Amino acid sequence: MKPDWDKLADNFADSKDVVIADVDCTLDDNKDLCSSFGVQGYPTIKYFTGSTDPKGDDYKGGRTYDDLVKFAEENLGPSCSPDNLDLCNDEQKAEIEKFSGMGAEDLQKLVDEKQAEVDGAETNFKEELEKLQKHYEELVKEKEAAVAAASPDLRTMRTVLGSLTKGADAKDEL
Repeated sequence: MKPDWDKLADNFADSKDVVIADVDCTLDDNKDLCSSFGVQGYPTIKYFTGSTDPKGDDYKGGRTYDDLVKFAEENLGPSCSPDNLDLCNDEQKAEIEKFSGMGAEDLQKLVDEKQAEVDGAETNFKEELEKLQKHYEELVKEKEAAVAAASPDLRTMRTVLGSLTKGADAKDEL
């Protein structure tokens, strides 16, 4: 992916609206920065526009040069925001006006509430996933115990059955 990323950076090197950059999150000097932006796996691609989360949104598209350049051309650069209302449709403008009219304190409360909902959903997901993992591990142990308990008799039974069946086939042939 690195060659395609570097090619993308070269493609937008002269852009006044788009910056393509990379940070090596494996370096100790960069770990705090990467952590503050929620980077946990590598490679992680984040993008920032006037309408993304201040910590950036995760890019989830393809990783080829063609995928990356298509996304950049369609999504990066100026976008609908309070600073670029001319790029907004009527619905987006109405939403921006609604939130702008709330005032910073009330809007911060609303942001905190919505973030708490997101955090709660993430916590619930992790807790339920952990329960599923434990249940899965229990089922694996139960299955392995049942297979181990049945195997010795089953092996002997199959051997005897094979011998009996072979003997019956031989008698039929005479």
